[in-house]
Amino acid sequence: MHIALFGATGGTGRQVLAQALEQGHRVTALARDPSKLAPRSGLMTLGGDVLDPAAVARCVEGADAVICVLGSHGRQTPIEARGTERILAAMQDADVRRLVVVSSLGVGDSRAQIAWPLRLVMDLMLKRILAAKAEQEQLVMASGLDWVIVRPGGLTDGPRTGAYRFGVDPALKSGRIARADVAELVLRQLTDDTFLHQAPAVT
Repeated sequence: MHIALFGATGGTGRQVLAQALEQGHRVTALARDPSKLAPRSGLMTLGGDVLDPAAVARCVEGADAVICVLGSHGRQTPIEARGTERILAAMQDADVRRLVVVSSLGVGDSRAQIAWPLRLVMDLMLKRILAAKAEQEQLVMASGLDWVIVRPGGLTDGPRTGAYRFGVDPALKSGRIARADVAELVLRQLTDDTFLHQAPAVT
């Protein structure tokens, strides 16, 4: 499969990229600083910004599916919603249907799945980013595409374990999870329709 990947230089994005290449997929990744991604077989890195429609269109062209793991690291203004807007437009223009987006537990109708002390911390420290992710989710849900939104709990840099829980049961509470495990679940959504047009939690 040919995957267009946005957010490949972030912690979870790097795990998605590595596992996608291990599985034999071809990946085109858009990065503001292409030097952050070492050349690898199966990877094409394009320099550009996700807020530039032309750069996004180049990345999506010829793809079978898109994975969006956007983060706002190093930016003054969160880009999850605005960047996703550009991605959705490019997908619709190129007739690419499959989209997997990594959001976060605590966004949208998953707010109650976060313990209240953590909810308070998120409200105080991550208010703008959570608002951008909420808008991002709304854009994706209204896109008419074949989407899945994955909502992880607290992310760690531990090894892939395969020992995690996921699903759309609102009783599933947030907990820590390795980015490598999140990446594994994300890649499964490329061909698995179990959660099509849904937002499963993973923890």
